[in-house]
Amino acid sequence: MGRKFEVRKVAMAKTAGQKTKIYSKYGKEIYVVAKNGGTDPQANLSLRRLIDKAKKDQVPSHVIEKAIEKAEGGAGEDFAVARYEGFGPGGCMVIVDCLTDNNNRTITEVRNCFTKTNAKIGAPGAVSHMFDHHAILAFKGDDEEAVLEALMEADVDVADIESEDGIITVFAPHTEYFKAKTAITQDNDSLEFDVDEITFIPQTHTEVSGDDVEVFDKFIDMLNDCDDVQDIYHNAEVIR
Repeated sequence: MGRKFEVRKVAMAKTAGQKTKIYSKYGKEIYVVAKNGGTDPQANLSLRRLIDKAKKDQVPSHVIEKAIEKAEGGAGEDFAVARYEGFGPGGCMVIVDCLTDNNNRTITEVRNCFTKTNAKIGAPGAVSHMFDHHAILAFKGDDEEAVLEALMEADVDVADIESEDGIITVFAPHTEYFKAKTAITQDNDSLEFDVDEITFIPQTHTEVSGDDVEVFDKFIDMLNDCDDVQDIYHNAEVIR
């Protein structure tokens, strides 16, 4: 089916930084998901996915448990999801997802990241229509047809499926994540995933080169330094 995941993967920028910062971001997201959807991972599938993802990123159990306990208590901050879109250095397209308890603070911090790097923040929907909001599941295997058949039998709306170097990668709309994962693991519930996430995949890429590279790096670092920023997605293909 053509397009290679590696090409797409280089265009995904996830929040990075010191471990404590990563733990804090996971703790906040787990708290919000548990508070809104319930603290039982078996009943709250979004929470289960997030816990699995946190463990894979080596987030300690006590961080996860503390966030869930906080949600069980019913107290704590009320966080809201905020998404900002725009054009970064070199004209690349950027989506910034945040969790915030103060919209004014968050928009000010994110806007500063754009303006101080000669980037331009846009209106909602300014660039997101140029990304596919997909679930990605990658795992060891070589029988692409058998996987596709299992997905079709489960009535999963498969966007793409690739097999390369002993790795099968399934792309599906984000709303099909749980259905796709269930179909893939129905005969092997111990299957381990190399990639297991919901993300934004750019439909096109923008080359960022020359002087724009340093500015782009500064832009991403500034966003990562914002406590409210959870995830950053872009379509930049950085030429160093």
